[in-house]
Amino acid sequence: MGEWQYIRTEVEEQVALLTIDHPPVNSFNKQVVTELDEAVDELLADDEVKVVIITGGGTNAFVAGADIPEIKALFESGDTDSSAKFLKRGHSAFRKIESAPKPFIAAINGFCLGGGLELAMSCHMRICSDRARLGQPEINLGIIPGWGGTQRLSRLAGRGKAIELILTGDMMTAQEAYRLNLVNKVVPGGAVLKEARGLARKIASKSKFAIAAALKAIDQGLQGPIEEGLRIESDQFVVLSEKEDPLEGLGAFLEKRQPEFKDK
Repeated sequence: MGEWQYIRTEVEEQVALLTIDHPPVNSFNKQVVTELDEAVDELLADDEVKVVIITGGGTNAFVAGADIPEIKALFESGDTDSSAKFLKRGHSAFRKIESAPKPFIAAINGFCLGGGLELAMSCHMRICSDRARLGQPEINLGIIPGWGGTQRLSRLAGRGKAIELILTGDMMTAQEAYRLNLVNKVVPGGAVLKEARGLARKIASKSKFAIAAALKAIDQGLQGPIEEGLRIESDQFVVLSEKEDPLEGLGAFLEKRQPEFKDK
């Protein structure tokens, strides 16, 4: 595994844990985002990794937003090219996660604000501490979300609620985020990683080809009309007919036993 200043990774039983450790609140600056992007590339290329969990170091925050002095300096410079590059860096990293053939689970262990919520929303699933607070507070700084918040929050929580949250900058509780379908599950604070690992191990027991096919069909299918989505789903189903894992899964069902997928 690579070595970075603000990112730690570890792998156990085909599940990778990626920790963003930038005290005190794991804020995003250029280096953190660059390291995150590099770590994601490494985990995607690792055949031993089937599921990735992303969390924040400590118990105070998942990621509590961007590095404000760095953002202020960017605006003070008046350099629109630098601003565009900064935005592109975040979009590239988050879209890479969202469209990955391996599932990413956000283990939200504290404040999840601004770029932190944008990162969490780019993950495929979100497990949230009951003490967490989530939101897109950029409007309070005279700016707007720049790494997908206006788009992903609208898609996950609905247009009206997304507009309310983005235009007020209000934070929501974990329970409200759950009611909005923004997070999959809310658990006691100390149980977030345990819950995320349990979910990750359950998914890791499935065929990696079926996992990738399902993720591709969902991700690409949601980008167009349902007819196109159905075509993509059918294509992915046919691709699986060339693999060995479906025979194992179907045979195990008929034989009333648990399948043992070999990822072949």
